[in-house]
Amino acid sequence: MDIIISNFSGEPIYLQIVNQLKELIIKGILEESQKLPSIRNLAKELQISVITAQRAYDELEREGFIYTVVGKGSYVASINKEMYRETKTKIVEEKLSEAIKHAKQAGLTEKELKDILNHLIEGDKVE
Repeated sequence: MDIIISNFSGEPIYLQIVNQLKELIIKGILEESQKLPSIRNLAKELQISVITAQRAYDELEREGFIYTVVGKGSYVASINKEMYRETKTKIVEEKLSEAIKHAKQAGLTEKELKDILNHLIEGDKVE
């Protein structure tokens, strides 16, 4: 499992793990019922504390991406990908609405706003 931790990211380590595991699950790279590394093995592999690994798994379980069987380990849960996508789409719409409001307040034209969005999308492709 390829999880990359950045100590220079403004995002907490446990959230980096959560977000990367979510992406692997949604893309189908980690399949339903697939066993995940134990918390101790994940911590050792990523060279992080067991507490951080536990927090990541707790968050994933709380959000319904994984489930834990006592004494057996953690597994990828069955998720409704369409519902997840719909929820995320709503969040994107809300954030874009807020950005449009700020753009109008700053006096940006529609073309300038679209140019900014296109620049951000193109910049994201490079990374």
